[in-house]
Amino acid sequence: MFGAFIKSQILFALAGDGSAPWWNYPGFEAWKFFNLFLFVGVLVYILRRPISEAMRARREGIRRDLMRAQEERNAALAKLEEVEARLARLDAEVASVREQARTDAIAEQERIALSTEADSQKLREQAVREIESAGKAARHELRRYAAEQSVRLAEEMIRRDIRTEDDTRLVNMSIEELGGSKR
Repeated sequence: MFGAFIKSQILFALAGDGSAPWWNYPGFEAWKFFNLFLFVGVLVYILRRPISEAMRARREGIRRDLMRAQEERNAALAKLEEVEARLARLDAEVASVREQARTDAIAEQERIALSTEADSQKLREQAVREIESAGKAARHELRRYAAEQSVRLAEEMIRRDIRTEDDTRLVNMSIEELGGSKR
Protein backbone atom coordinates (compact mmCIF):
# COMPACT_ATOMS: atom_id res chain seq x y z
CA MET A 1 0.00 0.00 0.00
CA PHE A 2 2.78 2.39 0.87
CA GLY A 3 4.56 1.46 -2.33
CA ALA A 4 1.42 2.20 -4.39
CA PHE A 5 1.15 5.63 -2.85
CA ILE A 6 4.71 6.48 -3.69
CA LYS A 7 4.24 5.25 -7.25
CA SER A 8 1.15 7.40 -7.71
CA GLN A 9 2.99 10.38 -6.44
CA ILE A 10 5.92 9.80 -8.73
CA LEU A 11 3.60 9.38 -11.78
CA PHE A 12 1.71 12.50 -10.82
CA ALA A 13 4.92 14.43 -10.60
CA LEU A 14 6.13 13.19 -13.98
CA ALA A 15 2.79 13.71 -15.71
CA GLY A 16 2.14 17.14 -14.26
CA ASP A 17 2.79 20.56 -15.59
CA GLY A 18 6.38 20.55 -14.52
CA SER A 19 5.86 21.95 -11.07
CA ALA A 20 6.18 19.53 -8.19
CA PRO A 21 3.37 19.16 -5.68
CA TRP A 22 4.00 20.58 -2.17
CA TRP A 23 4.76 17.23 -0.64
CA ASN A 24 7.43 16.51 -3.20
CA TYR A 25 9.01 19.93 -3.31
CA PRO A 26 12.80 19.59 -3.78
CA GLY A 27 14.47 19.77 -0.39
CA PHE A 28 11.16 19.23 1.43
CA GLU A 29 10.20 15.81 0.11
CA ALA A 30 7.51 14.59 2.47
CA TRP A 31 8.37 10.93 1.93
CA LYS A 32 11.61 11.48 3.90
CA PHE A 33 9.58 12.69 6.87
CA PHE A 34 7.18 9.81 6.44
CA ASN A 35 10.08 7.33 6.48
CA LEU A 36 11.51 9.05 9.56
CA PHE A 37 8.15 8.87 11.40
CA LEU A 38 7.73 5.26 10.33
CA PHE A 39 11.26 4.38 11.54
CA VAL A 40 10.73 6.17 14.87
CA GLY A 41 7.34 4.47 15.29
CA VAL A 42 8.83 0.99 14.70
CA LEU A 43 11.75 1.81 16.95
CA VAL A 44 9.38 2.96 19.72
CA TYR A 45 7.23 -0.17 19.25
CA ILE A 46 10.26 -2.48 19.49
CA LEU A 47 12.06 -0.65 22.30
CA ARG A 48 8.98 0.37 24.27
CA ARG A 49 9.01 -2.64 26.61
CA PRO A 50 12.80 -2.72 27.40
CA ILE A 51 12.90 1.05 27.78
CA SER A 52 9.82 1.08 30.01
CA GLU A 53 11.29 -1.74 32.12
CA ALA A 54 14.62 0.10 32.34
CA MET A 55 12.77 3.28 33.27
CA ARG A 56 10.68 1.38 35.84
CA ALA A 57 13.85 -0.17 37.32
CA ARG A 58 15.53 3.23 37.36
CA ARG A 59 12.43 4.78 38.95
CA GLU A 60 12.42 2.04 41.64
CA GLY A 61 16.15 2.55 42.26
CA ILE A 62 15.61 6.28 42.64
CA ARG A 63 12.63 5.64 44.95
CA ARG A 64 14.76 3.27 47.11
CA ASP A 65 17.58 5.81 47.19
CA LEU A 66 15.12 8.53 48.20
CA MET A 67 13.63 6.35 50.94
CA ARG A 68 17.10 5.43 52.24
CA ALA A 69 18.09 9.10 52.13
CA GLN A 70 14.89 9.98 54.04
CA GLU A 71 15.68 7.33 56.67
CA GLU A 72 19.26 8.59 56.99
CA ARG A 73 17.94 12.15 57.28
CA ASN A 74 15.51 11.07 60.01
CA ALA A 75 18.29 9.21 61.83
CA ALA A 76 20.56 12.27 61.56
CA LEU A 77 17.79 14.51 62.89
CA ALA A 78 17.18 12.13 65.80
CA LYS A 79 20.90 12.10 66.58
CA LEU A 80 20.97 15.89 66.34
CA GLU A 81 18.09 16.15 68.81
CA GLU A 82 19.87 13.74 71.16
CA VAL A 83 23.08 15.77 70.96
CA GLU A 84 21.17 19.01 71.54
CA ALA A 85 19.45 17.45 74.56
CA ARG A 86 22.82 16.30 75.93
CA LEU A 87 24.22 19.79 75.39
CA ALA A 88 21.24 21.23 77.25
CA ARG A 89 21.91 18.83 80.13
CA LEU A 90 25.64 19.52 80.00
CA ASP A 91 25.38 22.69 82.09
CA ALA A 92 23.46 20.82 84.75
CA GLU A 93 25.98 17.97 84.66
CA VAL A 94 28.90 20.41 84.95
CA ALA A 95 27.24 22.10 87.91
CA SER A 96 26.60 18.70 89.49
CA VAL A 97 30.21 17.64 88.98
CA ARG A 98 31.45 20.92 90.44
CA GLU A 99 29.20 20.54 93.48
CA GLN A 100 30.31 16.94 93.94
CA ALA A 101 33.97 18.01 93.64
CA ARG A 102 33.39 20.78 96.19
CA THR A 103 31.71 18.31 98.57
CA ASP A 104 34.51 15.80 98.08
CA ALA A 105 37.12 18.51 98.69
CA ILE A 106 35.44 19.56 101.94
CA ALA A 107 35.17 15.94 103.09
CA GLU A 108 38.82 15.35 102.19
CA GLN A 109 39.82 18.50 104.04
CA GLU A 110 37.95 17.33 107.15
CA ARG A 111 39.46 13.86 106.86
CA ILE A 112 42.95 15.35 106.53
CA ALA A 113 42.31 17.64 109.51
CA LEU A 114 41.14 14.69 111.63
CA SER A 115 44.07 12.59 110.48
CA THR A 116 46.49 15.42 111.23
CA GLU A 117 44.98 15.89 114.68
CA ALA A 118 45.19 12.15 115.37
CA ASP A 119 48.80 12.04 114.17
CA SER A 120 49.61 15.10 116.28
CA GLN A 121 48.04 13.48 119.34
CA LYS A 122 50.02 10.29 118.74
CA LEU A 123 53.23 12.30 118.39
CA ARG A 124 52.47 14.16 121.64
CA GLU A 125 51.80 10.89 123.47
CA GLN A 126 54.96 9.36 122.03
CA ALA A 127 56.98 12.45 123.02
CA VAL A 128 55.57 12.28 126.56
CA ARG A 129 56.48 8.58 126.79
CA GLU A 130 59.97 9.25 125.48
CA ILE A 131 60.42 12.14 127.91
CA GLU A 132 59.24 9.98 130.82
CA SER A 133 61.50 7.16 129.69
CA ALA A 134 64.44 9.54 129.31
CA GLY A 135 63.61 11.03 132.73
CA LYS A 136 63.57 7.57 134.35
CA ALA A 137 66.84 6.68 132.66
CA ALA A 138 68.37 10.01 133.72
CA ARG A 139 67.17 9.56 137.32
CA HIS A 140 68.52 6.03 137.37
CA GLU A 141 71.84 7.22 135.93
CA LEU A 142 71.88 10.09 138.42
CA ARG A 143 71.26 7.71 141.34
CA ARG A 144 74.00 5.39 140.12
CA TYR A 145 76.36 8.33 139.67
CA ALA A 146 75.41 9.72 143.07
CA ALA A 147 75.99 6.32 144.63
CA GLU A 148 79.37 5.97 142.96
CA GLN A 149 80.38 9.47 144.03
CA SER A 150 79.19 8.81 147.55
CA VAL A 151 81.21 5.59 147.72
CA ARG A 152 84.27 7.31 146.24
CA LEU A 153 83.98 10.21 148.66
CA ALA A 154 83.48 7.81 151.55
CA GLU A 155 86.56 5.86 150.48
CA GLU A 156 88.59 9.05 150.25
CA MET A 157 87.40 10.15 153.62
CA ILE A 158 88.09 6.78 155.11
CA ARG A 159 91.55 6.59 153.54
CA ARG A 160 92.35 10.08 154.65
CA ASP A 161 90.99 9.73 158.18
CA ILE A 162 91.86 6.15 158.98
CA ARG A 163 95.05 5.37 160.82
CA THR A 164 96.94 2.11 161.08
CA GLU A 165 95.67 1.30 164.53
CA ASP A 166 92.09 1.94 163.37
CA ASP A 167 92.74 -0.39 160.49
CA THR A 168 94.05 -3.14 162.79
CA ARG A 169 91.17 -2.73 165.17
CA LEU A 170 88.66 -2.98 162.32
CA VAL A 171 90.26 -6.13 160.98
CA ASN A 172 90.16 -7.71 164.43
CA MET A 173 86.52 -6.81 164.84
CA SER A 174 85.71 -8.35 161.56
CA ILE A 175 87.48 -11.55 162.47
CA GLU A 176 85.65 -11.77 165.79
CA GLU A 177 82.36 -11.30 164.09
CA LEU A 178 83.16 -14.14 161.79
CA GLY A 179 83.94 -16.27 164.75
CA GLY A 180 87.52 -16.34 164.39
CA SER A 181 90.30 -16.54 166.96
CA LYS A 182 91.24 -13.84 169.35
CA ARG A 183 94.71 -12.55 169.61
